[in-house]
Amino acid sequence: MSDEPLVRVMVVDDHPMWRDAVERDLKDAGFDVVGVAANGSEALARFPACRPNVVVLDLQIPAPNGVEVTAEVIRQDPSARVLILSASGEQQDVLDAVKAGATGYLVKSASRKELLDAVRRVAHGDTVFTPGLAGLVLGEYRRLSEPASADTDQPTLTDRETEVLRMVAKGMSYKQIADRLVLSHRTVQNHVQNTLRKLQMHNRVELTRYAIAQGLDRDEDDDAPE
Repeated sequence: MSDEPLVRVMVVDDHPMWRDAVERDLKDAGFDVVGVAANGSEALARFPACRPNVVVLDLQIPAPNGVEVTAEVIRQDPSARVLILSASGEQQDVLDAVKAGATGYLVKSASRKELLDAVRRVAHGDTVFTPGLAGLVLGEYRRLSEPASADTDQPTLTDRETEVLRMVAKGMSYKQIADRLVLSHRTVQNHVQNTLRKLQMHNRVELTRYAIAQGLDRDEDDDAPE
């Protein structure tokens, strides 16, 4: 663990005391806070030089708002991860953020431990949502995807890519998938990247939506109790 590079984080929030507290918590936990911003325009101006792995972002910030900043961050650097940290748990806010490319969404009532864990997991490619929001997001994506999936030509995935995709649909982390299949973390990432390219998708959230629409989260193994 000690030789892993530090996770580079940018914090964007227009409330100075909250922003300072989050920055301090992240630094105390060993993250490299490479930039802070009080609004959307500051965030986008500083992002290219800061090159954060994770942007911890409030939705309700002076223009451009959090959804617009998320979309632009992902456009500039598809490998960046956006974790929304918002006072709002409204369904539409959550869905708008995820559609823009956010891979995590926490409400501000989350504990310090939940925040630090979420930043760590998002940095490693997982999707993280405040309890109760994950089901909402995946349920909405299933509803949106099912009509479209019936009449489109299905790309050809290898057996291994399908196997990895099935595990992604179940919410397993890359590390868990690697351990289960006895593969390296990088090999799992490569399979996911190949699948994204074949499906013309941009991030793990879109991939999860597709996998669930195809029913890949519901296989025979799920019926057996652990």
